[in-house]
Amino acid sequence: MTKKIITTKDAPEPIGPYNQAVLANDTLYLSGQIPLVPETMELVEGDLEKETLQVMENLKAVLAAANMNFDHVVKTSIFLSDMNNFNEINSVYGRYFDEATAPARETVEVATLPKFVRVEISMIAIR
Repeated sequence: MTKKIITTKDAPEPIGPYNQAVLANDTLYLSGQIPLVPETMELVEGDLEKETLQVMENLKAVLAAANMNFDHVVKTSIFLSDMNNFNEINSVYGRYFDEATAPARETVEVATLPKFVRVEISMIAIR
């Protein structure tokens, strides 16, 4: 197996002992992204649509660093602090995928997320 660490300045630096993504052979494992602005490492807060857009743009940047895009994504995991936010987050998330070829996914409510954000999304992509 070949393993390559994927990093980009266009996505937030990890806030713990992990990498933005790991490419193992042709499979890319993207760490969960939260609504951090890469340039400032400040959170986008107060507007769930903008928060979710930032998460998706962070993921887009990591995919691009591995020469991939959302068409390569085969699995996503969405973590919410409140399932009542599902529809609004799902609406933004859906803009990034063609419904006919969208990846497999689970969405779960959790007690707390890093930095107490409302949404975190991770992905798996294949070349």
